[in-house]
Amino acid sequence: MPKKKPGLPVSDHDAVTENIRNTFGREEDLLIKGALQRAILNSANFSSIATDAKGVIQIFNVGAERMLGYVAEEVINKITPADISDPDEVVARAKALSLELDTVITPGFEALVFKASRGIEDIYELTYIRKDGSRFPAVVSVTALRDEQDSIIGYLLIGTDNTARKEVEAEQKKLDQRLRDLQFYTRSLFEANIDAILTTDPSGIITDVNKQTEALTGCTRDELIGAPFKGYFTDPDRAETSIKLALSERKATNFELTAHARDGKETVVSYNATVFYDRDRKLQGVFASARDVTERKLLDQVLEEKNIELECAMSLAEKANLAKSEFLSSMSHELRSPLNAILGFAQLMESDSPPPAPSQLEAIAQILQAGWHLLKLINEILDLAKIEARQVALSPESVLLSEVMFDCQGMIEPQAQQYGVRVTFPRFDENPCYVKADRTRLKQVIINLLSNAIKYTREQGTVDVNYTVINPGRIRVSVSDTGVGLTPEQMAQLFQPFNRLGQEATGVEGTGIGLVMAKRLVELMEGVVGVESSIGVGSVFWFELNSALAPMYTSEDAAPSVPDKSQYPIGTKPHTLLYVEDNPANMRLVEQLVTRHPDFGLITAVDGNSGIELARSAQPDVILMDINLPDIDCFKALKILREDPLTVHIPVIAISANAMPRHIKKGLEVGFFQYLTKPIKINEFIDTLSAAMEFRTQQERQGR
Repeated sequence: MPKKKPGLPVSDHDAVTENIRNTFGREEDLLIKGALQRAILNSANFSSIATDAKGVIQIFNVGAERMLGYVAEEVINKITPADISDPDEVVARAKALSLELDTVITPGFEALVFKASRGIEDIYELTYIRKDGSRFPAVVSVTALRDEQDSIIGYLLIGTDNTARKEVEAEQKKLDQRLRDLQFYTRSLFEANIDAILTTDPSGIITDVNKQTEALTGCTRDELIGAPFKGYFTDPDRAETSIKLALSERKATNFELTAHARDGKETVVSYNATVFYDRDRKLQGVFASARDVTERKLLDQVLEEKNIELECAMSLAEKANLAKSEFLSSMSHELRSPLNAILGFAQLMESDSPPPAPSQLEAIAQILQAGWHLLKLINEILDLAKIEARQVALSPESVLLSEVMFDCQGMIEPQAQQYGVRVTFPRFDENPCYVKADRTRLKQVIINLLSNAIKYTREQGTVDVNYTVINPGRIRVSVSDTGVGLTPEQMAQLFQPFNRLGQEATGVEGTGIGLVMAKRLVELMEGVVGVESSIGVGSVFWFELNSALAPMYTSEDAAPSVPDKSQYPIGTKPHTLLYVEDNPANMRLVEQLVTRHPDFGLITAVDGNSGIELARSAQPDVILMDINLPDIDCFKALKILREDPLTVHIPVIAISANAMPRHIKKGLEVGFFQYLTKPIKINEFIDTLSAAMEFRTQQERQGR
């Protein structure tokens, strides 16, 4: 029993205690409710905007600040939610509600809360406009706030970012359209077949036919679907056996049946069938074809055509994926010829004598500027199409990063000066840094990142190029700028073809293709690409590649002996070797090898076109050609040399880091005298040159 408090009866003491407990209990409930309210207001996952009865914002929570870019002090007691909403959508909502509720609703805040003010639940979609002017779709729920007398004292608008759902819906529409297109295409192939084509379920009930089957049976498609397959042949049991054979053996080949048409016509057909499955590998039925084989001599041709048709069906998905790239590649080639004519004649007009009038010069300058930009776009589309179609031949090798950086520095400086941007490149220490890459494509990636950084950096800004050894097996190259930076939404849209992230209106030329190509090329070289950005600070684009050892050549046993000069007649000139190579390190290596053998003199070319011209003018005894040339396909270069009477007799040796048997086989098949692989083996190299010289000598003796 509780002790009695002095001066109070026991019953009074209990009542006081109970009151204290109730008071503290209510305070605890209030604390919990307050904590919940603060949690809701401070939530960053949705925006909570509360207004007074006139719509002026009174509460603007953390979620609203994050979504809309304002701080609460910038909007409270200053604007209404209508001021941060798409005005056209607000007007449209007012009109729609006016028709729906048969009353005049004024565009503005009233249109946003009209239903809620009448006690009607209201959830709608609306576009919010951020402080920086960017927009995003939102789902908004509106509730009227009332006092104890049920009078409206304000409104609560709770919004969630609807961007992700919109993107999913858009992507789903694209997928649905692609599915419809694929279904239409598949149906077209089905109907275009010259044979009677049909499908059945596992029990032999027809599920689909083409028009040739209708012609064979004399029945319509509706009559055939749902009917037993065996019912349209003179020997139903044999027809049923053909279905069972296909199901048990997973195919039936050259199974002879006699089809019986409604009008009594009988046709001997060669029945071929296979089973097909759904994506879960569940058996769906039999896919069958029937060809008229009255003339037995056509049987072999029939079988061959069926095999081709089946192969085409298996490759259908791959062809659909490559159709766009092939179309772009074809169109790019068709556009280049007339565009070259436009640019050529425009340049002639610009340099005409007497010179054109100032107004004409200005017009010509516009033509040239637009033409060069269009030519760049066409080239990039063609390059992207080749990359997407996996038609780009890469020659991975050990590339000295400092050499590539030096080349890029010389190429990018004119653009940097034009834009008033300072570009800095890293200093390389005494330890050389090598990456495994295609030299030409690596240079293309770095130039692309540098060009983008320069174009979108503030005037008098800086672009810094750096490299970092991530670990012994990985090198990161980064290009940072002092531009305006990218929003999270823009970063999410990076690397999308033709998407310039709203830069179309800035006047800065671009295609929206360069970053996509850079990413694809880096990935083809077994690397990754990334970006980091801060608004108002700038962006850092980076890529990582595998590191590599310095290139080297091997001698199998010992250094080869130098041939005795006395074996050559006095006055005889050394044999001439033309080396076509754009890699300075490889060039130096061959130079050192040739200096050991004074019976050979060396001349060099850094690209295919100049190599062809040098072969014509210098008439070398042997040509050594790198497979991966920067300006022309090596096989095309070889074809040009073989078709020219001046160079047809010169043996051409291929050299490449592509050492797969299929690469070597292809090189020999197209006409290279020999195919050497890197790293170079000295004995093999010299033996190949000797064999080429012996071949050349034999040709000269035969008068070729």
